[in-house]
Amino acid sequence: MRNYGRIVQDMIAYASALPAGQERDTLEVYIAQCMRQRNLVWNRDQESGINRVREDIIRLSGGKLACESPAFQALMGNDGKKGKDKR
Repeated sequence: MRNYGRIVQDMIAYASALPAGQERDTLEVYIAQCMRQRNLVWNRDQESGINRVREDIIRLSGGKLACESPAFQALMGNDGKKGKDKR
């Protein structure tokens, strides 16, 4: 998971240590957005959807972050839909 960088790994470790709540949910969404952007930069040819990022967060956190907050689910619902409905 070198493509995400050390800072993202440190953010995941920090979020894993937090108790469940608003701060942890917000941090999960922010981490996912950062990871998605970095994944797009380094892996242009591969799938960089939010589902892959979710799996990577779970793997890097050792299962401590489940990415099941309503804010994260809303992020998953918006995957790939940005700007497509404009006419």
